[in-house]
Amino acid sequence: MRPVPLRENTSEHLNQYIRLFHPDAGVYSNDYLFYTVRNGVKKRMTEDNARDFIQKYGEKARLVCAEVPENVHPHLFRHSFAMSLYRSGVHLTLISEWLGHANFETTLIYAHADTEIKRKAIEKAIPEDSPLVEHINSERYKVDNEILLKELCGLR
Repeated sequence: MRPVPLRENTSEHLNQYIRLFHPDAGVYSNDYLFYTVRNGVKKRMTEDNARDFIQKYGEKARLVCAEVPENVHPHLFRHSFAMSLYRSGVHLTLISEWLGHANFETTLIYAHADTEIKRKAIEKAIPEDSPLVEHINSERYKVDNEILLKELCGLR
């Protein structure tokens, strides 16, 4: 077990879910938090069940809001929250702990992704017909040196 940060509204939804589907459960209940019922028996919800539910509701949400990505999956929420924390200045070591990464190198993917996003944003910000194009070299914003990347993230 490890502590995991939840946004306030997420915590409220989780508490409402627990009141509805686990009204008699205590804090240290061994019941499955998310389950399916087959033949009157509660069984652990599988990763496939969760993915199917999220895809189904992602498709419905996209009908109302075009900003919902086409391929909504469980890991998208985890990745988006980690990127949000990172962009808000939360230290990568803390994010790594919250995500439960056994290897810190896995968490560095978020730093790589963020530098790539910034590089692409710089490229898009300068119109092709702008005289600035010849003076801009977005490749200089690409960091592929692991040691330098760790230093920039305050990890060395």
